[in-house]
Amino acid sequence: MEAWVRAVVEAIHSSRAQAVIYLAGGASQALGWLLSVPGASGSVLEVVVPYSRASMAQLLGKLPLQFTSKQAAEDMALAAFNRALKLSGPGLQVMGVGFTGSLASSRPKHGDHRFYVSTRTQNRLRTSHVTLSKGLRSREEEDKVSSCFVLKAIADACRVSATIQSDVQEPEIPKESVEQFDEDQELQQVIDGQVCMKVYHFADPMEKNFDRKLILPGSFNPLHDGHLRLLEVASSMCDDGFPCFEISAINADKPSLSIAEIKRRVEQFRKAGKNVIISNQPYFYKKAELFPGSAFIIGADTAARLVNPKYYGGDYNRMLEILLECKSTGTTFLVGGREIEGVFKVLEDLNIPTELKDMFISIPEEKFRIDISSTELRKSQRL
Repeated sequence: MEAWVRAVVEAIHSSRAQAVIYLAGGASQALGWLLSVPGASGSVLEVVVPYSRASMAQLLGKLPLQFTSKQAAEDMALAAFNRALKLSGPGLQVMGVGFTGSLASSRPKHGDHRFYVSTRTQNRLRTSHVTLSKGLRSREEEDKVSSCFVLKAIADACRVSATIQSDVQEPEIPKESVEQFDEDQELQQVIDGQVCMKVYHFADPMEKNFDRKLILPGSFNPLHDGHLRLLEVASSMCDDGFPCFEISAINADKPSLSIAEIKRRVEQFRKAGKNVIISNQPYFYKKAELFPGSAFIIGADTAARLVNPKYYGGDYNRMLEILLECKSTGTTFLVGGREIEGVFKVLEDLNIPTELKDMFISIPEEKFRIDISSTELRKSQRL
């Protein structure tokens, strides 16, 4: 490995950014560089090489009109970004990388030798397109050129300074395009389902490395002391969990939240100095897919609904199947006491199926009981 390559890879691994990388048709040496330098497990979440048509179609949920194209690379980067959001460690910045190339092969190509590399972060989509001079290099040499550009793209997304030595000739100067997204656009992408979540980091950075997320979902209209206290108590019980709140922009039986309303609710967390995630999944079994291995903090009333076949079309087996699937992802629920039909109940008062009991952990009443609700606060404040 050349010294400049090692220096760039070491800087990427030290950046505390994490990436999912999708490659097709080249840039294979970039993977070797990234994975052979110590520290790769902290910055590379997953690598997929979708070479076949079926693999690419499954990856993107559609078949690209043209496999080696700007659109295909950007679709790959977006899919990788959403995957990275789901897999990333708590509190870390993430990116998706998409590469698609048509390089020298065992048979002469009628079209150009070219490649596209795209990186997607929360607020930026950047794509480079290079057309290589035919007959100038071997396949291995073209792969090295494309690998240099992938490495540079990842370094740029990590905000790492890197000067690549790619040996491109003057006619091969890359064409660049950059699209920036403001907060409104980012939130609209979540509402539209294009991006699965937006994370706001308002809490002070934590030195500790957490194994999973500890999530308190809700509407938080408004956020009150009961919510803050509940997350604090749950954090003391689950000290390996990165604490954060979560709001779904999509409601199961109401219109989606407007961008202005999301921003109004988010402002509460900024003032409180607490992390909050805006997602587009109102159902817990979908949240479990979005946040695999996480611990969710819920009230006894929500826990009662989760195990009630009524909410699964009256099908007990369907309820069991869905929740066991959640369990298989490592999902757990910390359950706080709540009033149910005028009676204060805790987890022990609920009839949890035997197969699911170890998914549910009780928050003792002596540790947390605050009889307050956002609905009552809205009424008292005439909101």
